Amino acid sequence: METKSAEAAMITPTRPFNLPMPPTFANADEERLHRKQRLAAAFRLFAKFGFDEGVAGHITARDPEKPDHFWVNPFGRDFSQIRVSDLILVNHKGEVVEGDYPVNTAAFAIHSSVHTARPDCIAAAHAHSLYGKSWSALGRLLDPITQDACAFYEDHSVFNDFTGVVYDPVEGQRIAESLGNHKGVILRNHGLLTVGQSVDEAAWWFITMERSCHAQLLVEAAGEPHLIGHDQAKLTSLQVGSTIAGWFQFQPLWDRITKEQPDLFE
Repeated sequence: METKSAEAAMITPTRPFNLPMPPTFANADEERLHRKQRLAAAFRLFAKFGFDEGVAGHITARDPEKPDHFWVNPFGRDFSQIRVSDLILVNHKGEVVEGDYPVNTAAFAIHSSVHTARPDCIAAAHAHSLYGKSWSALGRLLDPITQDACAFYEDHSVFNDFTGVVYDPVEGQRIAESLGNHKGVILRNHGLLTVGQSVDEAAWWFITMERSCHAQLLVEAAGEPHLIGHDQAKLTSLQVGSTIAGWFQFQPLWDRITKEQPDLFE
């Protein structure tokens, strides 16, 4: 008798294999703490995977009570050292309303526009990761060359312009428009940006998108890749590219980093 894979099960309304589901919260304070803890963990993971570069990069989480405010890493704080208590709250004007550190101007310009354009999204992630920025220089979409890359099949875009460091919110709006309703956008000559309905999801999409860029660079250096056909790529995108799939695949990483680096909860 044929059984469904765990990935295929993620797109069904039932819960085979007793898969965990995203948590629910009794109040906004509880939900806020949860988002901040996941945010700190995501930064630690980005550092562990080498996605940090100097002061570049940011991950944001919308505040559950003030949807036009977001939590973000303080400017100049190394990803590997970020704790829950270090996170700052920024309002729609770019002002730090909670926290003791300044905000990265580019973080505000990009993320404020993305959060405004995508009220369905809780979090957004952007970094100058090695393979993401390398692939971005080609100004191309990722091809469906692997099962993992299919998560982005017909669900990512390219912002085909570069005008320097994004300090102007108008440029952030252009990025948000290019992102559209997708889970990710490749910023030409810049890097990757992903979004999700949880911090977990946004962080996972960034991690696997970066690895998909790496895989395609390797394959194209070796030869001509065999592309997965449209029908199979579309089906696979439903299996591995859903919101619940993105959230679920982050959970082992959460378990790993919180066991290795429990000081992130401070």
